[in-house]
Amino acid sequence: MADTKMIGANQVQKGSFIILEGVACKVVDVEISKPGKHGHSKVRVSAVGLVDDKKKIVVMPGHDNVEVPIIEKRNAQVLSVHGDAANVMDSETYETFDLKIPEEFKGQVTEGSSVLYWTIMDERVIKQVKGAD
Repeated sequence: MADTKMIGANQVQKGSFIILEGVACKVVDVEISKPGKHGHSKVRVSAVGLVDDKKKIVVMPGHDNVEVPIIEKRNAQVLSVHGDAANVMDSETYETFDLKIPEEFKGQVTEGSSVLYWTIMDERVIKQVKGAD
């Protein structure tokens, strides 16, 4: 299974996900300039990293291809919390693994609660806390 697919740079839309400099990012702004007399349209993409929250801005020709990450969204139950990591069990596969608890969910991730996590290019990130079942 491929973790990415290719689309044309001029098809990138605000709110979509792309890969910039090897990092999966969420697009926050797209500007497409009109083609010049002899040139091609240029696409300016502003995006924020999904894992590191760093802002990235790239300008590329509109006919270039960009990689789009395929994001898998899954549920898991928290088995235990130690420091800023939670040991969780996937609700479908029953696989257990550790996930880093993002800053905004500290204190909400508790033993027995459910979380929504995304798998993005072999990285797993908690995106939502659902509370105890």
